[in-house]
Amino acid sequence: MAAAKKAGTKAKTKAKAGAAAPRHRIFDYPFTKIYPLWLQKVERKGRTKQELNQVICWLTGYTGAALQKQVKGGGSLEGFFDKAPRFNPAASLIKGVVCGVRVEEVPDPLMRKIRYLDKLIDELAQGRAMEKILRQEA
Repeated sequence: MAAAKKAGTKAKTKAKAGAAAPRHRIFDYPFTKIYPLWLQKVERKGRTKQELNQVICWLTGYTGAALQKQVKGGGSLEGFFDKAPRFNPAASLIKGVVCGVRVEEVPDPLMRKIRYLDKLIDELAQGRAMEKILRQEA
């Protein structure tokens, strides 16, 4: 009886593991509400709005003017990344942990992009050199 119960539990676990992951709430969060939080974070650590914008533009391919349009617009975080002109191919060089999760191992492509940006903003706030944040040769 115990063996049958155990086998049934394993089957249920496998069925759940194969199911699609639920959509994360952060995808629908307005970009206009997240951007000021990022700005506060970096400014508290002595970095500037220009540096934050440089990091965001490097990753997403937005121009400064296009980024400001997104900041003032009403789109979601998902829309922000969907409309990104050219996601930087060097983003794959971004490694590390954000909120206890390795960014390079995040399975959902949109969540991985969000985590990449989180990681870059963390590095900016920690005082890392811009060349290193933007994965450039010194």
